[in-house]
Amino acid sequence: MSTAVIVGAQWGDEGKGKVVDLVTEAADMVVRYAGGPNAGHTLVVGGQKIVVRLVPSGILQPHSMCVMGQGMVVDLEVLFAEIDALEARGVRTGGRIVLSDRAHVILPYHLQIDGLREAGPKKIGTTKKGIGPCYEDKVARRGLRVADLAEPSRIASIVEAALAAWAPVVRALGGEPLGVDAVVRSIDGFRKRALGLMADASVIVDGAIRSKKNVLFEGAQGTLLDVDHGTYPFVTSSPAVAGGACTGSGIGPSRIQHVMGITKAYATRVGEGPFPTELNDDIGERIRQSGGEFGSVTGRPRRVGWLDIPLLRYAARVNGIDAWAITKLDVLTGLDEIRVAHAYGSPAGETLDVPAFGLDAVVPLYRTFEGWTTPLSAARTIDALPASARAIVRFIEEATGVPAHIVSVGQERADTIIVEDVFRR
Repeated sequence: MSTAVIVGAQWGDEGKGKVVDLVTEAADMVVRYAGGPNAGHTLVVGGQKIVVRLVPSGILQPHSMCVMGQGMVVDLEVLFAEIDALEARGVRTGGRIVLSDRAHVILPYHLQIDGLREAGPKKIGTTKKGIGPCYEDKVARRGLRVADLAEPSRIASIVEAALAAWAPVVRALGGEPLGVDAVVRSIDGFRKRALGLMADASVIVDGAIRSKKNVLFEGAQGTLLDVDHGTYPFVTSSPAVAGGACTGSGIGPSRIQHVMGITKAYATRVGEGPFPTELNDDIGERIRQSGGEFGSVTGRPRRVGWLDIPLLRYAARVNGIDAWAITKLDVLTGLDEIRVAHAYGSPAGETLDVPAFGLDAVVPLYRTFEGWTTPLSAARTIDALPASARAIVRFIEEATGVPAHIVSVGQERADTIIVEDVFRR
């Protein structure tokens, strides 16, 4: 038996989809434990790009069971559109997807509220997919869970109570509250399909672990967007750290054996919030274009900056990261020089490591590496990389105290250096 969590170590968009797809070659089960359709994981196989938002990334491996845990919030329309699209591309999903009976359902008024808030002066840069308001209903104990879909009368009762609670908010934001009947009708066509996927995910995951299966827990977003450990208030509404795998899938912490952190060879973030190493120049735009740094869900440009070692050290600590998967090293090919922030300086001239997220007041201190022009996609060992690319990988390892087990050198599944497998059979 082997269990592992794959978690983003930055602000999301680190390339978790490709890494999960690689690792699931040896995984019997892939469990998504948090987030909703705001987390687009892009997979590139055989030159074809596939974006999954709700279905776990392991769906492309025909032997893997995919579990959507109770920590998730699910838009049923998005889920079944995604499943239908996968089937249309020849990906068999039947009997391979489990939806937790305790996962919460995103409803039309969640999307309405999210959109109205983001249109106002206090926007935080959400994807407007209704995730935050759905989690608010969950915490307020007025949410609709997948199990509730079995009782139509219960659906109407829950929706009516939630709409009454949200009505003053909607009106204050300039909107008009939706009607109960319209909301119920919006999900009625998906109800039976959802019930066909429904199961007690905790029992299924625990059973796989007890049966000595390889189980992979797939995070959403990244550490710095975690509601407790991220750059609050510019965060998502759910746990994005490795510990969320336990609460979001219903297994105990003693079950987790390995945590892999995913980091790009540079940094990006979407939406508002501090970003110490941000590049607002031609180099940043070059990296953005070369790396295809546009949201897989929204299409909006991502903010781009140099790699931030103090934040990686922080992510390693709060997640208990055992190994790195470094992605998009190839995107830096062709730059004259590459910078990596190794520490922060305060306005008073002090050298800092990781502040309590007072990131607006720090000045990054950089180490500079020479660039390279040799394409990286053919490299299959660290030693096969150009000297400067190799030096960056080694610097990340030394500065964080965490070894790199995977280095991605291109978009394709095969464009990868694997130093050590997550699952060792």
